[in-house]
Amino acid sequence: MDASSSFVLAVLTLHSVSAMAGCSAVDLPAAQPSRRRLLQDTNLAARSEATIPVLVAARAPSEGSGSFPESSSRRGGHQPKPKEVAPPAATGGSPHRPSPSKSHYLLTSMRWLYLIVLPAAGLLLLAGIACWLLPCRKSAVATIGPWKTGLSGQLQKAFVTGVPKLQRSELERACEDFSNIIASYPHYTVYKGTLSSGVEIAVVSTMITSSKEWSEHSESCFRKKIDTLSRMNHKNFINLLGFCEEEEPFTRMMVLEYAPNGTLYESLHAEDFEHIGWRGRMRIIMGLAYCIQHMHELNPPVAHPDLQSSSILLSEDGAAKIVDMSVWHEVISKGKTPTNGELDPHHEQMSAALAGNVYSFGVLLLEIISGKLPDPAHERSLVSLALECINNGDRSLVSLLDPTLNDHKEDELAVIGKVIHACIQSDPRNRPSMREITARLREAIGISPVAATPRLSPLWWAELEVLSAAEAG
Repeated sequence: MDASSSFVLAVLTLHSVSAMAGCSAVDLPAAQPSRRRLLQDTNLAARSEATIPVLVAARAPSEGSGSFPESSSRRGGHQPKPKEVAPPAATGGSPHRPSPSKSHYLLTSMRWLYLIVLPAAGLLLLAGIACWLLPCRKSAVATIGPWKTGLSGQLQKAFVTGVPKLQRSELERACEDFSNIIASYPHYTVYKGTLSSGVEIAVVSTMITSSKEWSEHSESCFRKKIDTLSRMNHKNFINLLGFCEEEEPFTRMMVLEYAPNGTLYESLHAEDFEHIGWRGRMRIIMGLAYCIQHMHELNPPVAHPDLQSSSILLSEDGAAKIVDMSVWHEVISKGKTPTNGELDPHHEQMSAALAGNVYSFGVLLLEIISGKLPDPAHERSLVSLALECINNGDRSLVSLLDPTLNDHKEDELAVIGKVIHACIQSDPRNRPSMREITARLREAIGISPVAATPRLSPLWWAELEVLSAAEAG
């Protein structure tokens, strides 16, 4: 109900109340003749009863009674003549008192006031307050959004109307004139940006600086990757928040979530990174399993093109977040190899890509529990060592366990060894699905999807959930 409708409702209600009160006031005089006769009879009876006490008072002694001393008249003195009391006037009562008919009219009017007018006024007041609060509540809900405190109004459309297209100037301000470089590679550069609310973002830009070097194939890869990443929407994935494309100066950028604790590769193999214990590694494994299963069960499914430890970032509390940077290699490729967005979901290439993810997940499990580099070019690669252990009867792969993991659990390690063996089968048709893998791991490790996701999510995640709940309600 808007303000104009509320005003019309209040006027109509007030008009009906006034009409009711007017009708009551008109009906009162018509009832007066019948009431006057009753009132006159009542006044006559009242006057008759009033004369009796006066006559009794005239005959009774005026002084002395009970324990009080007798008056001088009783001791032989002259007895004074009793005072005469004037009878009441014919009109009855004092001239200053209102007539009974007038009092009855006032009493009836007060009854109408209490029964009709005051409740109606209260209802009007409550209706006015409700009409005033309703627009305020709607406006308050409308301002909640994933980028409520972001760079511009366009950012408020993130994950609501699709991936927003941002301006270069907005990202330039967030990234301190693109001076805050956190990683640089041959094909792309990663900048760190900070929103006005303090939420950190990652801005990834192609190294191509001219539209002449950006082919139709490049543009097609860029747009298809935006479409693919926009469908991910998983808390164990580095989600796409926006993109930027401008011709002058030439710009092709993606805005992603920021993970502050580097890559899983660095945490496992770099000495200056904090050591991850057994429970932390189990949480990373389950986060990866849940996210890859989510990707494979999308419609159409999504296969990660380069699943390895360097493609896994860690959140502030050590949760795994998969990132896909393959687009920056695809845009400069000269071949016509189809990207993930071009694969037919029922095509053999898609099936092979999904099975390839399962194999890569098995290699990741080996790398996580052993702490060793999975160098496939090496003569004794990690996979060959695992197969050798399994063939020698060590199916739990205890001999490959990272010696720093003193708190490992034998039963969990045994299940992980069986999953690794199933994932690295040479024939893709013999590999299990990610749903089967996730179920087996969860049964043994006991970490739920909620426990595997970042506990300290960025602010926009929380605001997105509130907005989704408000729109669903």
